[in-house]
Amino acid sequence: QVQLVESGGGLVQPGGSLRLSCAASGSIASFYLMGWYRQAPGKQRELVALITIEGRPNYTDAVKGRFTISRDNAKNTLYVQMNSLKPEDTAVYYCNARSAQYNTWGQGTQVTVSS
Repeated sequence: QVQLVESGGGLVQPGGSLRLSCAASGSIASFYLMGWYRQAPGKQRELVALITIEGRPNYTDAVKGRFTISRDNAKNTLYVQMNSLKPEDTAVYYCNARSAQYNTWGQGTQVTVSS
């Protein structure tokens, strides 16, 4: 089974930017849907953005116009560029990948937006 490892999280000031990466241990070509989710303290995990195998993105309203999801099948990596970050974006961000056989999660990376 392909494993996913997120990176790129950290502490950033409001208005700042981060780019998260999700590196897969194998080919992501079979994953028809990949996405980013987040979970803030005391809250349920929520969808941030999805991208299809054809590269079509979809975003939750809270991040539209600020976040951009992309996937590089040649590098087996999923990305999310996060701009104009707000304190309410603070959460653990998780990568997810779905194929016909698997629904795979990464271990998460912490994003903290604070001055």
